[in-house]
Amino acid sequence: MRPFHLAFPVTDLEQSIDFYSTVLGCETGRRKPESCVLNLFGHQIVAHLVPEMPAISTNPVDGKSVPAMHFGVVLTMEQWYELRNRLESEAVDFVIGPYERYQGLPGAQATMFLKDPSGNHIEFKAFGDDQAIFDKKW
Repeated sequence: MRPFHLAFPVTDLEQSIDFYSTVLGCETGRRKPESCVLNLFGHQIVAHLVPEMPAISTNPVDGKSVPAMHFGVVLTMEQWYELRNRLESEAVDFVIGPYERYQGLPGAQATMFLKDPSGNHIEFKAFGDDQAIFDKKW
């Protein structure tokens, strides 16, 4: 599978680079005064400096208020637990703390949400069975 590319807005580029590098472990790539390429688990994300952030709406999902606009990565369970343990040990503030969503149902998944300094919401999830990633059953 090829890496995906995602461009996203930030209001403070240096603060964002620090967050993605330090908290999430991303390596930086090309940098300009208005943008920076980051490696998020092998995927290319690009932070673009903007004067202000758009408003974020939420939707109810499994009893939680999930930001409708977010991005993230589907990890292996091992990667998810490693990241969860590291983030918890560093006392990272979660928007939605680590838990298993839809327990016992098709599509059951481990998930956690955090927010970058500009307010972008990032979800990290993992499935016990990768077939459930694109499964049509609910």
